[in-house]
Amino acid sequence: MAQRDADPKSIKDVLGAFVEKNKLQKGIDKVDVAEAWRDVMGPAIAKYTTQIKLDGDRLMIQLSSSVLREELSYGKEKIRTNLNEQLGREIIKKVVLR
Repeated sequence: MAQRDADPKSIKDVLGAFVEKNKLQKGIDKVDVAEAWRDVMGPAIAKYTTQIKLDGDRLMIQLSSSVLREELSYGKEKIRTNLNEQLGREIIKKVVLR
């Protein structure tokens, strides 16, 4: 039977250790990035988004509107900055629009 630790720990610390031990951070990042995309870009752009994929440090966004894709391509660096700011750390290094 496992021995209990006498020191009280916060839930945040325990969950953080669990995520690290089980190597779950990549999956959590994928979910967080999809939510951040919807929050930062708003419902109008989210409506035209068909796929959001985090591949390493590249965020790949598939859009159903070629006109919107062209417009967003001019501000990819600003989008990357805003998403990383929303996430609280530097996860995305490059945004790819398809």
